[in-house]
Amino acid sequence: MLMRTDPFRELDRLAQQLTGVTGTWSKPSAMPMDAYREGEQYVIALDLPGVAKDAIDIDVERNMLTVKAERRPVAKADDVQLELSERPLGVFSRQLVLADTLDTERITADYEAGVLTLRIPIAERAKPRKIAIGGESDRKQLGG
Repeated sequence: MLMRTDPFRELDRLAQQLTGVTGTWSKPSAMPMDAYREGEQYVIALDLPGVAKDAIDIDVERNMLTVKAERRPVAKADDVQLELSERPLGVFSRQLVLADTLDTERITADYEAGVLTLRIPIAERAKPRKIAIGGESDRKQLGG
């Protein structure tokens, strides 16, 4: 699996933590993730705690997988006074370039306990297979 890397992603994350500036649609924040191979599929787990399921958007175009999510403020009653707010709000995004060996038609997504898990199967054409070796007798049977 091939992933787009951004050498400044960690610097952006650190600057956002220090300044308190959150992601916007034009400049989204990064979302932490793990990616690993499990048998015949790749698994991508993205941390999105506090994000509603309907605020997550997953797109795949050719070999580019894009995940965008928005953590919105919790609606509060008029008599509630906010004392402390440390949880980041705003837009989060991650883009991955998927290898041609992955089957982008069969990607599945689950969202549980604030973790979005994507499973991407390895394409049949990319799996190893045995090739039979023909001989003289095979050619004669085929009329050759």
